[in-house]
Amino acid sequence: MTTVQTPGTTSLSIAEAAEHTGLTAHTLRYYERDGLLLESVERSTSGHRRYTERDLTWIQLITRLRSTGMPIRDVRRYAALVRAGDGNEAERLALLKAHRERVEVQLAEVTGHLRAIDVKIGIYEGKLENIG
Repeated sequence: MTTVQTPGTTSLSIAEAAEHTGLTAHTLRYYERDGLLLESVERSTSGHRRYTERDLTWIQLITRLRSTGMPIRDVRRYAALVRAGDGNEAERLALLKAHRERVEVQLAEVTGHLRAIDVKIGIYEGKLENIG
């Protein structure tokens, strides 16, 4: 992985950032274009995007939010609140708590499905033990 060192900063090309995050370069450009990032991604003197550790940490968070079903509009709203700085923590907290509640409901549903699968596995394992 080739990195450019500037005082206190490591930066990655878009291809390296894509590899690091598991996202495509297209998705990274979309996140930037759609206002999901905290700030514009730095550019090298040649105009190529350079992702910092801060960018990658934020991208990891929004990827987790998206993976748990947070709608793009809510991710965009959360990013806007963070960009706005101090003073809106209550709104950020409310947004995250509402999302957490939705994730808990989904988790309970998936856990129920997993239990049903485990019951079926137990049935088949029992049958195979009786055969052999």
